[in-house]
Amino acid sequence: MNLDWANIGFGYIKTDKRYVSTWKNGAWDEGGLTSDDQITMSECACVLQYAQTCFEGLKAYTTVDGRIVTFRPDLNAKRMVDSAKRLEMPPFPEERFLDAIEQVVRANKDWVPPYGSGATLYIRPYMFGIDPVIGVKPATEYQFRTFVTPVGPYFKGGAKPIVIKVSDFDRAAPHGTGHVKAGLNYAMSLHAIVTAHEEGYAENMYLDPGTRTKVEETGGANFIFITKDGTVVTPKSDSILPSITRRSICQVAEEILGMKVEHREVLLEELSDFAECGLCGTAAVISPVGQIDDHGRSICFPSGMDEMGPTIRRLYDTLTGIQLGLLDGPEGWVHEITV
Repeated sequence: MNLDWANIGFGYIKTDKRYVSTWKNGAWDEGGLTSDDQITMSECACVLQYAQTCFEGLKAYTTVDGRIVTFRPDLNAKRMVDSAKRLEMPPFPEERFLDAIEQVVRANKDWVPPYGSGATLYIRPYMFGIDPVIGVKPATEYQFRTFVTPVGPYFKGGAKPIVIKVSDFDRAAPHGTGHVKAGLNYAMSLHAIVTAHEEGYAENMYLDPGTRTKVEETGGANFIFITKDGTVVTPKSDSILPSITRRSICQVAEEILGMKVEHREVLLEELSDFAECGLCGTAAVISPVGQIDDHGRSICFPSGMDEMGPTIRRLYDTLTGIQLGLLDGPEGWVHEITV
């Protein structure tokens, strides 16, 4: 594939094949690969009227020894089942989810960027209600689809710390859908992120919707904090999406690096006590945060605005080292795609 891997950006590029399976008359059909990237549906399709849709995001990498792998896809499969159940959609079986990932990556193997390029193959499984629904109720027909697209390195020229703001908006409602990967959660965050960008910020920090005193997450990533004594702290809440990257970082910290880890409520008023801060997710693994602005008060972390803090750098290097085959990780984390 003749692409400038370092400069393709983080956007959609059509690849050769995608996977499609349809739920109809109470069962999923056999499913399979197609070269057709277009979807035909009724103007009254449930997804268009009532946003009945959920999705996942993961990546395929080329390791240092030339293998094509994905990272913990079993957790994506489990999380999508949870999302589907919450949205009254028929869960796509976990084993079939994993098979779909394998089929799509294998069929698009030429689009997997080479080792050392910084680029990866982004994998997007998603599901939606497709039949016409005008009354407010779940659809009766669904499609599960998976496509892939190569994406360039998230950080060009190094991971520079960003400045974020405490948002005036809520990301999720108490007892709502914040803990599942529903499309509607992201639609609700669009106005807030556009507003933040217009004000010169890279991201929002959302607080708990009940008391607005506790840290939750950003529009698309979990927070990770490092205390001045080197403890890893991640916010705990029923309305936070359970990030696979965050869970992996915590396990790396505790089991491989021998660090203390706390998954607990994090109060807004204690942010100035931390030494480092980062946002963790599939796209960047960890994005360092140098400053948080809270309505005229600036919280500047001792790690500074020039580069990742030393502890977050250690976590980032260890996790990406496992993903790229440079380091041994826990059994089952790296899933090889045979091509």
